[in-house]
Amino acid sequence: MKKKQLKDDNYKLSNIDQVKVNEILDKYPSNRKASAVIPLLHYVQKKSDGWLPVPELERVAEILDMPYMKVYEVASFYTMFNLKPVGQKLLQLCHTTPCWLRGSDQIEKSIFDTLKIKNGETTHDNMFTLMKVECLGACVNAPILQINDDYYEDLDYKTTKELLNKIKTKKTIKPGSVIGRKSSEPYEENGNKNVTK
Repeated sequence: MKKKQLKDDNYKLSNIDQVKVNEILDKYPSNRKASAVIPLLHYVQKKSDGWLPVPELERVAEILDMPYMKVYEVASFYTMFNLKPVGQKLLQLCHTTPCWLRGSDQIEKSIFDTLKIKNGETTHDNMFTLMKVECLGACVNAPILQINDDYYEDLDYKTTKELLNKIKTKKTIKPGSVIGRKSSEPYEENGNKNVTK
């Protein structure tokens, strides 16, 4: 079979570890390699600066013996895959009903006031990109902001600004609830647990 020519001769493929690729493929039957498309896209995206240019999608298609268009369909369907370059810190802001009811619009305002970016934009220093996404699956601790692979929960305008400033100054930040809530337990406010009676 003739090898497909990459569309961009200037693009240098990212360095992937064939052992890691084989580990991913070994989880699926050899006659069902296409089942590995999502984990393989995740792996390749991490290795290619957080996005999937056409040559990387072609590489995944070749590894999985899939048509390029099928790989592209998967990558373009899920918001977890980026088909354009993103900043070093990808801010994914949930804007579905639970997060909106708990103030995700204030989180978005805080991001704009702090970083001067709107949905789909990247800061001039290429540090931050903002993307509004559908449910991140942590509704109980809404509103949620996912930064790269970490979740930050129970945010408001002020805590979002503090979080972004800590990232800008390279301070260590702990993922999870910014109010110290453990898992999805009721939280204490002024010494009283917020529990519905």
